[in-house]
Amino acid sequence: MTEDYCKLIGLKIHYVKQGEGTPLLILAGWGTTISVYQSLIDDLSDTNTVYCLEMPGCGSSDEPDQALTSDDYAQLVREFIKKQKITKLNFFGHSNGGRTVIKILTQNHDFEVDKIILTGCAGLVQKKSASANLKTKIFKLGKKTLGKINPSLEEKIKKRVGSDDYRAATPVMRQTLVNLVNEDLRNELPKIKQPVLLLWGELDDQTPISDGRLMEQLIPDAGLVSFPNSTHFAFLENRERFAMIIKTFLED
Repeated sequence: MTEDYCKLIGLKIHYVKQGEGTPLLILAGWGTTISVYQSLIDDLSDTNTVYCLEMPGCGSSDEPDQALTSDDYAQLVREFIKKQKITKLNFFGHSNGGRTVIKILTQNHDFEVDKIILTGCAGLVQKKSASANLKTKIFKLGKKTLGKINPSLEEKIKKRVGSDDYRAATPVMRQTLVNLVNEDLRNELPKIKQPVLLLWGELDDQTPISDGRLMEQLIPDAGLVSFPNSTHFAFLENRERFAMIIKTFLED
């Protein structure tokens, strides 16, 4: 395995390269490090040259000075592919990594993409529940009133009503997360021309299985495989079956 750093969109980004064969680029989910995907890298690198990136603000990669958008993530990946001199590849996207794959596929790029694997893929904006709408109202009210009186209270309010990912993030990464989760990509899905394999944990509470079913409907050439009693990290909970399904899909 080769471990190195690459300058992308002005940031030092940590990545690994392992194996030989058709390039397969793993795009990690929000807040995850390469170590989360090591078993998957090991399983797939016997037939593929597997690359895996640690995204900005994660692991050993630089944190940006200002909040990023999904277009920034897509640009980062395009720059990486160009620097690695890759002309044809397959993508594996987990969670926010899947969101980035969708952005890349529906924008201009100068490389060929053969097949796509998405698991727990982000990119669909859910209709907010009554409790979520109440939290939003509380935050906005607190920001307008208490935050003006005491700015430190605004930070406390954010931590109180935000998600676990939001609460764990630094201010610049929090705004990045807001930029990402508020963008709905459902209208982009019918534009995807490649075969897409959707792998989903039925107990995923971050990107629900209903998202996977909708993506299967909207992407022209897509198939969904679900994993009972599995979460957002189904690839860790079903290692052997997960790798077998991916290999069969890529070799078909």
